[in-house]
Amino acid sequence: MNQENTATALETLGKYIQSQTDNVVTSVVSSKAELTIETTRDHIHGLLVFLRDDALCRFKQLVDICGVDYPDRDERFEIVYHMLSMQHNTRIRVKISTDEDTPVPTVSDIFSCANWAEREVWDMYGVMFADHPDHRRILTDYGFDGHPQRKDFPLTGFVELRYDEDEKRIVYEPVELRQDFRVFDNLSPWEGMTDVQLPGDEKAITQEHGVKPENPSEGIKQKIRKGGQ
Repeated sequence: MNQENTATALETLGKYIQSQTDNVVTSVVSSKAELTIETTRDHIHGLLVFLRDDALCRFKQLVDICGVDYPDRDERFEIVYHMLSMQHNTRIRVKISTDEDTPVPTVSDIFSCANWAEREVWDMYGVMFADHPDHRRILTDYGFDGHPQRKDFPLTGFVELRYDEDEKRIVYEPVELRQDFRVFDNLSPWEGMTDVQLPGDEKAITQEHGVKPENPSEGIKQKIRKGGQ
């Protein structure tokens, strides 16, 4: 099936899903051979059941659940469900929106793999899932503060951990950015090299009377002024 036929088939499928679900689908977009539908968080559970069981859909594999953060929106988080139909060799993307305080219905009772995927979204973005059987962090430590994938989370975090040889355990400390190797030089490479003598430069900066200047870079400047002679 070529790309044009694929796009047509996806558009037809999107319209079919929209018509068969009492218009709980708020948006259908077919672009670059990918079908994306949007719904509300209140309807996500029923919609995924339909996509799994309908004969023309058969999206029986939930490949992934991920989050996206748009801080400027009232409902800043998008939850994205990627699904696969092995029978029809088709993929679909389902999107919903929510805020920091409103939980999303869990779909772990429909797809068991959603258990860990929802825990990851909670850990990284702080989106809660109602009726989740094991609602706890999965990637960060139990005492971790914040949610790392939020756009307003500091890149350095709040604390750092290390193994303390004296106490024989992991200890938490405030973040300390070491400056030992942080050297900021805003000069251009040519300007930055005017007062630097590299090995071998002393052979080229002897003045005409045979006496080396006290400042090697001054000898280079003199040579340049004379046109390299």
